[in-house]
Amino acid sequence: MNWILLIIAGLFEVGFATCLGKAKESTGNTSLLLYGGFLVCLSISMILLVKVTKELPIGTAYAVWTGIGAVGSVLVGIIVFKEPATFWRVFFISTLILSIIGLKVVTK
Repeated sequence: MNWILLIIAGLFEVGFATCLGKAKESTGNTSLLLYGGFLVCLSISMILLVKVTKELPIGTAYAVWTGIGAVGSVLVGIIVFKEPATFWRVFFISTLILSIIGLKVVTK
């Protein structure tokens, strides 16, 4: 269950990064809503991270959480913000995904 919560926390990290990216492109009420979404996603992400670190090692949990956030943010950047999907970006994101899986496999 803690691993599922950690994945959800990582997805909310992607959410707050996405809200920040969209907010800088927006003005008025849209910008305020996106900053509100940032705060909500940030809060949920942190609360879940704190919860899972009571059972999982902090080093592993934090590395997986930031890894999910990094991979998700790059994917959102490529899909939503039309950032380039160069060979090296995809290569290094792939190695990050393998590292996250490796941490899950070796953690009891």
